[in-house]
Amino acid sequence: MQITFLGTSSGVPTRGRNVSSVGLRLDMRAEVWLFDCGEGTQHQLLRSDLKISQITRIFITHTHGDHIFGLMGLLATYGLAGSPTQIDIYGPPGLQEYLRACQKYSHTHLSYPLRVHVVEPGIVYEDGEYIVSCEPLKHRVTAFGYRIAEKDRAGRFNVEQAAALGIPSGPIYGKLKRGENVTLADGRLIKGSDLCAPPEAGRKVVYCTDTVYCDNAVTLAQEADVLIHEATFSHQDAQLAFERLHSTSTMAAQVALGAGVKHLIMTHFSPRYAPGNALMLEDLLKEARAIFPNTELAYDFMTYAVPRRLDRSLVTS
Repeated sequence: MQITFLGTSSGVPTRGRNVSSVGLRLDMRAEVWLFDCGEGTQHQLLRSDLKISQITRIFITHTHGDHIFGLMGLLATYGLAGSPTQIDIYGPPGLQEYLRACQKYSHTHLSYPLRVHVVEPGIVYEDGEYIVSCEPLKHRVTAFGYRIAEKDRAGRFNVEQAAALGIPSGPIYGKLKRGENVTLADGRLIKGSDLCAPPEAGRKVVYCTDTVYCDNAVTLAQEADVLIHEATFSHQDAQLAFERLHSTSTMAAQVALGAGVKHLIMTHFSPRYAPGNALMLEDLLKEARAIFPNTELAYDFMTYAVPRRLDRSLVTS
């Protein structure tokens, strides 16, 4: 699982930061899942290592413009990129009506199936490898945070040990790989668990924006490997955060600490903290690290490879 930040500014783009969008590239699958799609996202995709043609699912947190104004343009472009397949979009009530209006008044015809799913708290998507769930956040409009959980994987099957025990290859190996017990023709009982390494715990990524501090964010982020959380304001501007229902750096850190996450990446920064101002993003980082040390600031085109549970080394660029 590799995370790519396509936009890390709040409200409006700046010269160095576009508005909100995050891409998640899935292991062993030619798929990209997109989280939010602010204006200019398709331009950011073209400048990244992600391919528009590989996007299969888009998850929208809420319908503010800096999170959806790039969606219709991206969908139109997707239809021209190779052989388009179905795209599934997940988001709050009103998203489908917004897309229909965009198509109607721009006279846009999509050459592929588009399915829009109105999300409710709980599981919104599941397949053999991943579960995506959501919880409502606390913002000025209906907003959801998303949790992407990779399912646990069976431990490696020890083929060499099986061969040394004289176990014939074929369907028996398949049963043993699944952890089943097998009685061989000579009467020996072989336990699959004895030939398999411990299961590999699935990784968990959580995306929370826009929101002021809330208990649902802590619930959603429980034991996550990576929490991506908005930090629009400095702790010194907490009053603004409460008025506009956004988070400060310290709120993001408190969510990470309360949820027991392993790594916090802050994003969605107000342009007021540009270099040269009284407060800068490095100040927000210091505030957050005072509460949750394993914190870093996202920047456009930053990538983060989520480490497997058996390999806790961090990979960033």
